Amino acid sequence: MVYDLITMGRIGVDLYPLQTGVPLAQVTSFGKFLGGSPANVAVAAARLGRRTAVITRTGDDPFGAYLRQALRGFGVDDRWAAPVPGLPTPLTFCEVFPPDDFPLHFYRHPKAPDLEIGAHELDLDAVRGARVFWVTGTGLCEEPSRTATLTALAHRGGAGPTVLDLDWRPVFWPDPEAARPLYARALRHATVAVGNLDEVEVATGVREPHAAARALLDAGVELAVVKQGPRGALAVARDGTSAEVPPLPVTVLNGLGAGDAFGGSLCHGLLAGWELERTVRHANAAGAIVASRLECSSAMPTPDEVAAALAAGAVR
Repeated sequence: MVYDLITMGRIGVDLYPLQTGVPLAQVTSFGKFLGGSPANVAVAAARLGRRTAVITRTGDDPFGAYLRQALRGFGVDDRWAAPVPGLPTPLTFCEVFPPDDFPLHFYRHPKAPDLEIGAHELDLDAVRGARVFWVTGTGLCEEPSRTATLTALAHRGGAGPTVLDLDWRPVFWPDPEAARPLYARALRHATVAVGNLDEVEVATGVREPHAAARALLDAGVELAVVKQGPRGALAVARDGTSAEVPPLPVTVLNGLGAGDAFGGSLCHGLLAGWELERTVRHANAAGAIVASRLECSSAMPTPDEVAAALAAGAVR
């Protein structure tokens, strides 16, 4: 089977408060959702009609069973989402203070199962055969996931769009100073880099969006995408094509899933062969829709919802 998109890396259970504007210590009820950026990106692309799968690991526990069931329910192939005995499935709690404050509290101890992916376990033929392959910087933070991530990237060998989501989470890194050289190694094998301003600064040492995009291109990718929050998104290709697209107006409820919706839509545009500005506009709209909703995975928009938001020029 050839997949439109295979993602690799982090998965977990998101526990979101059902009361907004309330500190976590006072929250009394939570919603349970599939979470983890690579898993959410796969869900987002599946919602847009793409055949997707995720390479990850869960705990061998009820939360792990829930995640595998949720992936299947969203139309994402879970054949490479194996349980790891002895490690609990990660949990992530968030606080919701719209429009721009969403603290995260990660429970990934003693070690997250998704960091136990080994290179010897990878189906490298499937990785190479996928029309788009997506990995994250989090996969580089510890072994054996680090070697597995770099092995998968190297095996792609220019077989198609290969996306490195910079996904900078300093809490996951035993030694944050190790991140930049590892990002540099990964960027040599990627064809697309995606990150927000903090993430591109960690990867390149440069924060100004246009300079950061050039630095990512110099690191080896063919397309650099810099997410600028309220200023929208900038995309610059090696061939000189560029697009800087403002965000759609939206009343933000929870901004945490917007980047994953953007990523799934970006892959959709790459697969469709759209020109760059159309791809970024579609991705911005998908992200805005999810920012207007509480949840992440189950909030990923359908093609009709994105089309309606683009036609209206806003998320309503």
